[in-house]
Amino acid sequence: MHKLRAALERLQTSPFRARFHLSEQDKAYIDQKGLQVIRSHAAEFVAKRLAPAYPQKDGKQTPMRGHPVFVAQHACACCCRGCLEKWYQVPRGRALTEQEQRGIVNLLMAWILVEYQAEQRGKGASHSGS
Repeated sequence: MHKLRAALERLQTSPFRARFHLSEQDKAYIDQKGLQVIRSHAAEFVAKRLAPAYPQKDGKQTPMRGHPVFVAQHACACCCRGCLEKWYQVPRGRALTEQEQRGIVNLLMAWILVEYQAEQRGKGASHSGS
C-alpha cells in the first residue's frame, strides 16, 4: 500500500496528471456498477489495450473520458506504453507480465477510490464497495 500511496503522490506533482478527476457521471457509474465491476473493467482494459507488446493505436488507445478507468489511466500515467515507460520504466516492445498488469489495476483502483471517497466524505456518507 505504501508503494501505491507514493506513486499517487508523485503523480500529483505533474500538473497534467493532477488535473484529472472523476466526473459526476463517473461517480454515478461507480454507484450503479460497484467497485468490483469497475476493477474487472480495469483488468480488461489493461489486458486488451496496454498489455500487448505492441498495442493497437498505442498512444491513442485510451479515451480521455467516458469511463472512470479511462480517467484513472490518464491520471496515473497508465494510458499508453510511452507513459508506462516514462513514469515506471516499463519498456515498450514486450508484453506486460500478469504481475505488472495486477499492479497497474491496483494503482488505477487506488486512484479511483481516493477520488470516489473524497466525494463521499464531502457528502458525509460512506460506500461499501459493493
